[in-house]
Amino acid sequence: MSLSRTDFGFRGRFRSMASPCELLIASCDERLAFSLTQAAIKECQRLEQKYSRFLAGNWLWRLNHSAGAPFMLDSEAAALFQFAKRCWQLSEGLFDITAGPLLALWCFEKGKGSDTLMPGSADIKNALSRVGFQHLKFSPHFDDRVEDTSPQKIADSPWIMLPEAMQLDFGGLVKEYAADRVAELCMTRAAATEVLVNLGGDIAVSGKKCWQVGIEDPANLDRAAELMSLDVGALATSGDSRRFIEHQGHRYGHILDPRSGYPVQGAPHSVTVKAASCITAGMLATLAMLKGAAAEDFLKAQQLEHRIIR
Repeated sequence: MSLSRTDFGFRGRFRSMASPCELLIASCDERLAFSLTQAAIKECQRLEQKYSRFLAGNWLWRLNHSAGAPFMLDSEAAALFQFAKRCWQLSEGLFDITAGPLLALWCFEKGKGSDTLMPGSADIKNALSRVGFQHLKFSPHFDDRVEDTSPQKIADSPWIMLPEAMQLDFGGLVKEYAADRVAELCMTRAAATEVLVNLGGDIAVSGKKCWQVGIEDPANLDRAAELMSLDVGALATSGDSRRFIEHQGHRYGHILDPRSGYPVQGAPHSVTVKAASCITAGMLATLAMLKGAAAEDFLKAQQLEHRIIR
């Protein structure tokens, strides 16, 4: 962690969820800035430890290895599953957190910029047989129970049954959810202080300050192609500028189509969406990428401010 002074207050920097992260804090109170940054780090670490599919023995690992037995969910996990279910339904299966077996076949970070071998068609076919949100089983009245916080409902905890060999991946939700959580923490701890939370490009704000946020140029990384104003809500960006592989002269982005098992064809290089929450903005940005050549039409229909770079 590092904390430095800026012309508007303080900038707290740290790394989490394989991404550079920062808090921009419009305050001259160094102790407050330090406290908020420490709270952000703690919350991001908690969520990464719980939901990362790369950590053996954590909560998600135990769920992914539950072999079809009922697995109890706390209220946070149940709410995330409810959101994931809505995403899957609204996207007609394009946004699917059960795509873990497919993701395990593709090594986008390792292959970046090199002529990398593609997964074999037989391996992809086998992985596809273990993908599909419709195969998950939830406790009766699961959707109602998530919203009900009465003591009797809390005692009657919701559960999920994950068929053996299926693997969940929360990578398309948790970093955005973390941005929302950190912004909420900042509002709770310092309601009068404007804060911008930036977790690797997933952004949420707390307060009323109007921030100017740069949209990264995919062709010139670490430089802004344009600016978007943000004084309330959140921004999220999905794209292939940093996670891709090259094979026989073709570039493949990391957004996989769960119907084919291959990277989406015709997708933009970058999609940025502004919404009331970062988790919603992230879902819409990812879904626009999954729409490929139809990304523009999809986002136009949502009537939300957005930017697309091809």
